Amino acid sequence: MQIDIWSDVACPWCFIGKRRFEAALAAWEHRDEVEVTWHSFQLDPSLPERYDGTEVEYLSTRKGMSVEQVRQMIEHVGEQAAGEGLRYDFDRLVVANSLRAHQLLHLAKAHGRGDAVKEALLSAHFERGIDIGDVDALAALGAEAGLDEHEVREALADERFLPAVRADIAQARELGVNGVPFFVFDMRLGLSGAQPAQVFTQALEQAHALELEGATAER
Repeated sequence: MQIDIWSDVACPWCFIGKRRFEAALAAWEHRDEVEVTWHSFQLDPSLPERYDGTEVEYLSTRKGMSVEQVRQMIEHVGEQAAGEGLRYDFDRLVVANSLRAHQLLHLAKAHGRGDAVKEALLSAHFERGIDIGDVDALAALGAEAGLDEHEVREALADERFLPAVRADIAQARELGVNGVPFFVFDMRLGLSGAQPAQVFTQALEQAHALELEGATAER
């Protein structure tokens, strides 16, 4: 089974959704038959390379909410993250455009390190206060995940993976994806949001049943 996941590095629910999906997949009997591919998506492509302000200030401006409303919102998100073993630190979070991070992800996918780098990027952004728009930071993260640091720097400099990032975003648009995380099972079944693990289990079972039906019909 092929599972395609559209996600943004700067999306707090994407990290939570990743954990919940992983929990469902780890407990599923057919997990060894599953191939997961991460795809790029940007919630706010208009963000500057580095935003001069805090996450609370950014969200307040972008969503037209009061600072207090935003604080309550991120407190709720932080609690949900903690429930999945994640330690979000919104006070240290560096608000930055995720485009370079997505290019690093595509380089990692080319070397079979997509999941490791996706994990590293999400943790760097939400837990470690690392600037995901900074070339030096991305080169270090790539090296930690087993990539060649020199290749990471070259790929970010010449933007060789930018067309792949844009292709992912265009495909999401064609599929009608307007929010992430978004999970697609064998291009037959779509599931939006950081659903509870049991919902992912149900989706896996449903997609597997459709796969079997398709195989039977072809005989």
